[in-house]
Amino acid sequence: MNFKIRHSVIFKLNHPKGSPEAKAFFEEARKLAAIEGVNRFESLLEVSPKNNFDYGLSMEFDSPQAYKAYQNDPSHSSFVQDFWIPNVKEFLEIDFELME
Repeated sequence: MNFKIRHSVIFKLNHPKGSPEAKAFFEEARKLAAIEGVNRFESLLEVSPKNNFDYGLSMEFDSPQAYKAYQNDPSHSSFVQDFWIPNVKEFLEIDFELME
């Protein structure tokens, strides 16, 4: 079995859906896809009324080392400090190992 991890966060922003601030947040979030080891990066819009979250970000990694490198990458750290913390109201992080 090949190791893969899907790193996902579901969240609510401090800004209304479709606002300039929300658009700017996602423009910055898309830059995370350029970090080495990130695969299948997706920005997601929640459509279910079953939870209070509005958005999601999801990506996959091929190894524990790739995931750890992403977590320690300066671009990821900057995004968290400069965009995530000031703009995200609440979130849930889920990391799944894919079963094959």
